[in-house]
Amino acid sequence: MNKFVFAFIFIFALVFSGCSTRGKGTYTKYNHPAPKTYSSSAGDHSSTLETKRYTHPTMRPYVVRGIRYRPTVVSVGDRFKGNASWYGPDFHGKLTSNGETYDMHDMTAAHKTLPMNTIVKVRNNENGRSTVVRINDRGPFVATRIIDLSKSAAKEIKMIGNGTASVTIEILGFQTKGKKTIPNNQELKQSPQEQSDAVFALQIASFSNIDGAIKTQEKYDNTDGYRTIIKDTTNDNGRIFKVCLKGFKSEEEARDYKEQSSFENAFIVMED
Repeated sequence: MNKFVFAFIFIFALVFSGCSTRGKGTYTKYNHPAPKTYSSSAGDHSSTLETKRYTHPTMRPYVVRGIRYRPTVVSVGDRFKGNASWYGPDFHGKLTSNGETYDMHDMTAAHKTLPMNTIVKVRNNENGRSTVVRINDRGPFVATRIIDLSKSAAKEIKMIGNGTASVTIEILGFQTKGKKTIPNNQELKQSPQEQSDAVFALQIASFSNIDGAIKTQEKYDNTDGYRTIIKDTTNDNGRIFKVCLKGFKSEEEARDYKEQSSFENAFIVMED
C-alpha cells in the first residue's frame, strides 16, 4: 500500500469516526442557558435580567433595564388598576421566573412585584369579564402594564384579539408553594390573609473584637442594595459583635439571597 492510499484511509477513518460520534449524541458538556428575556404577544417588553447570580426569583429584588424592582407586601382585598397584556406560544414550554415550566393553557400570570403564588382576580374593565390566576412569573416590563396573562386567562376575559385591556386586579389569597392548581374559595379563606411585614436580616459573621466586626461591616455595606449593621450582644463566653446584612422584607427573600450569595455560613434572623 503506497503512502497516498494509507493517508487517504487514515483521514477517512477520522472523519467517519467524528461524524458517527456526533450522531450518537455523546456530548457531555453542559451549556448554561442564556439570560432569560421577556416579551409579550401584545408588544415588546423584552429585557435581560441584570441582577448578579440571578436564577429564579421569589421575593428577591432584581434589576431590569436599570430599574430595581422589589417584591411587595400585600394583603387580601388589595386592588390595583392598570393595563394587562398576554404571552403565549413564544414562551410555551420555557421556564418561568419561579422555576416552573410555562404552560400557556394554565391559569397563571406574570407580575413585576407581587409575591410568587399570589392568587389574583383579574377583571376586564372594558367588558366586565373576570378570571382567577396564580402569579408564577415576572413581567411585563412595560411601564403602562401591570400584569401579563397566560393565553388561557386572556381568552377568558376576551382580550386575545386586542392584545391589551384595562383591568382591575384584586388579591384573593396566597397559595402554598409547590401547588400549581388554583385553590377553591374554602382553601383561600384558610390561607394567610396577608404577607408578613416582618423585617429579616442575614447574620454573616460574628467577632469577639469590635475591629473585625467594623472591617466586615464596611466591606459588605450596601451589597446588592442591602445595609450592614453590628449588633453588640453578650453570651456565656462574653461580648460578641454580630454583623448582619439587613433590609429583607420577607424570610423568602432572605433565603433566596443566602442561597445565591457567597455567604455560605450565614443564617436568617429577625430584626429587633
